[in-house]
Parts: sequence; structure tokens; C-alpha cells
Amino acid sequence: MPQFPGATAARDEADYAVVGAPLDISTTFQPGTRFGPERVRRFARTFDDYDHRTAHAFTDLAVHDAGDVRAWDDAAEYLDFLEARLADLHADGTLPLLVGGEHTVSVAGVRAADPDVFLALDAHLDLRADYDGNSLSHATVTRHALDVADEVVIVGARTGSAAEWDRAAEADVTVVSPEAVADWSPDFDGSVYLSVDIDGADPAFAPGTGTMEPFGLTPREMRSVVQTVAPDCVGFDLVEVNDRDDGQAAALGGKLLRRFVYEHADGA
Repeated sequence: MPQFPGATAARDEADYAVVGAPLDISTTFQPGTRFGPERVRRFARTFDDYDHRTAHAFTDLAVHDAGDVRAWDDAAEYLDFLEARLADLHADGTLPLLVGGEHTVSVAGVRAADPDVFLALDAHLDLRADYDGNSLSHATVTRHALDVADEVVIVGARTGSAAEWDRAAEADVTVVSPEAVADWSPDFDGSVYLSVDIDGADPAFAPGTGTMEPFGLTPREMRSVVQTVAPDCVGFDLVEVNDRDDGQAAALGGKLLRRFVYEHADGA
């Protein structure tokens, strides 16, 4: 499998490591997230190395591509294994850049990073206790994040069950609607884990995802959130990219991943 473009650092010299997690077992509409890591790498090939905003070259930021952690059909076992791989990176002082795969892989990412705040760019609340009897579904990720983080912020959410909206009304959850993002100023106390679910974008910009939800975020709004929170982050993931478009979702996701690295490195 080709490397993420610009991820040229050796493992023992890396400040960041791209880790593919092609889990694709609980998608409820359009499957294909198993192809997400490969497509994100492929559609990042055309990006320039130099970033004018931060004056950084991506190839100078010590990014390593650790390849994919091959998925299998036991989600609980896979998440435990993935968490251990990510925890090893954290122990070495390397920040994982987790690329899914369905959103369920974020559970491993959050557990390994142990943040104070879980922030998700997401169309869905993902606060279900289970979905169709499955407690390790992509629709339960934010609920699991609350087992680790003290606070959850869901940016771009515009749909959920009645029970999810009731849970979101509690003090440890903040929902920022797409309409409110432009005027929202993040104010966090502690470390942040950033999860970018590509379906947070309006499907006009990123149709290659499992469960499209109209009236979403623009790419510029997503970039603005990434730029703002990246310096405070201890973990990052990009999830729910599939192969059901001409590369729009993968290109947007890859660009947001690179923006995260530029901004995190600049704030270090």
C-alpha cells in the first residue's frame, strides 16, 4: 500500500504517525469504509508540500506512515488490539493520526489518548447505548467517549434519536449546530481529542460516506475548527470515508488531516 504523501519520517524519529484502521462491519447504509485509508492516501497525492499559512513543509514535520491495522469481524477484540497499537505510539511521544474505517475505530483512539475533551465534527450525535442491539456500533461512539473524557462537544450535529437529544441536553455534552459554527469560539479546559467524521460535511462536498445527512458543514467551516483546536489536541482521527464518490470525501479528509498536522506542529 502506498504511503500517505509526505509521511517520510522513520518510525523512531516520528512526531506523528498515520495509522489506517479499515474497520467496516457496522455501517448502516452505504458500506465501503474499509477502503477509506487507501483512498485518503491516494487523493492526497496532489497536495503541495508547502503550507503558506504556517510556513511549514509537510515533509519536515516528522510524519511516519505506519500502514494499516488489518481489521476483522470481532469489533471488541479489534478495538482492544488497535488501542494497544496506538498506546505504543503515545508512549513513544508520537501522536497517532488514525484513518478509518467506520467511526467505531475512534473508541480505540480515545481510550489510547485519554483526553479531557472529546470533540467530534459529525452529522450525528452518536450517543446511542446500542444500535440494533450492537453496543459497538458507529452510532455509539460518542457514548463510549464519555467513558473516558469529562466533556464531549459535537460540532455540526443535525440529527439523532429522541433519547440521544435527551442525553445531549446533559451538562457534559455540548452540541454546536451547523448554523452556529461560524460564531462559536471553543473554550476548553484540558487536552482534546479531535474526531473528524467526514459526514459532518454537507454531502454536496463529501458524498463518499456511509450515512449522508444534508444541511451540513462547509469545508471551510471544518478547516476553521481544525485550525483552532489542533494545538490543544492529544489525538486525531478521520473516519467514515468510503469509495462511493469520485474522491471528494477522501480529498477533503486528507486535507483536514494535513491541516491538523500543520497547526499542531505550529502550536507545539
